[in-house]
Amino acid sequence: MAALFCLSPRYRLDDELPWLEGIDPSRHYWLAVNGNKNLTVALPGLVAASVGELKQIMSQFRALQPGEKMNFTRAAASCTIHCVGMNCYALAAEVNGSPVWHLFDQETLDSLLMTAHPDWQCAPSDVELGRKLLMRSLAATLAAS
Repeated sequence: MAALFCLSPRYRLDDELPWLEGIDPSRHYWLAVNGNKNLTVALPGLVAASVGELKQIMSQFRALQPGEKMNFTRAAASCTIHCVGMNCYALAAEVNGSPVWHLFDQETLDSLLMTAHPDWQCAPSDVELGRKLLMRSLAATLAAS
C-alpha cells in the first residue's frame, strides 16, 4: 500500500517567495506551488456578472465559519472554498496527479476573489497565461481522442 502524499502550500500576500504568477483574462489564478516556478497550476477563479453579485458572494465568503464550504461554478469548471479554520481557507486542485489543498489567509483569498469585479482587467503580461491555458485544454482534448 502506497503512503499518502499530502502537500498543502500556504500563500500570503507578504510571502518571501513570489507564488502568484498572474491572473489571466478568464480569471484563473496561476500559482507557483510553494514558489516553485517549475510547478505552476491554474485554479479557476470567481467571475461575477454584476457588482451586486460580487457583493453577495464576498459577503458569503466573509461569513464562512470553520468546517463550512462555498461552491461557485464556471462554464467549464467549479471551485470550492473550504474554511479550514479561523483565517485559513483552502482551494482544492490536483498537482502531478495528487490532490492538493492550496491554503490562503483571508486577506489573500479576498484579494484574489475581488478580481471577479466586472470591470477588472488583467495585466497585459497575463494575457499569455490565458493562451497557455487554452493550449493545455487543446492538448488534453487531443490526448483524449
